[in-house]
Amino acid sequence: MSPTVDELRNDIRTAVGRYERVESTAFTKEALAAICEAVGYDIDTNRLPPKPEMRAGILYAIGERDTDDPAEAQRPFRKAQLEAVAAALDATD
Repeated sequence: MSPTVDELRNDIRTAVGRYERVESTAFTKEALAAICEAVGYDIDTNRLPPKPEMRAGILYAIGERDTDDPAEAQRPFRKAQLEAVAAALDATD
C-alpha cells in the first residue's frame, strides 16, 4: 500500500532533520528551507523566501519542473510531488 500524504510529509521531515507532526499540516517555512538545503536549492536563510518560491525551487532542483517560477507552486505539494521529493531525498521507508 502506498504511503499517505501525511506519511510522506513526515518521511520528508525526518529525512531533513525536522520533527514529525501528529496532525496533518503542510510544511512550515523552516521545513521547506531544510528541504531546499537538502536538494541543493540555494535560498537566503537570513530571511526565508515565501513558501511558493521555496516549493518551486525544490521541484526545480529535483527535476519535476523546468523552471523555479513561484507562480507555478502556489499550492502545497500534491501527493505525486511529495513522492518525487521523498524519492529525491530517499526518505521513504
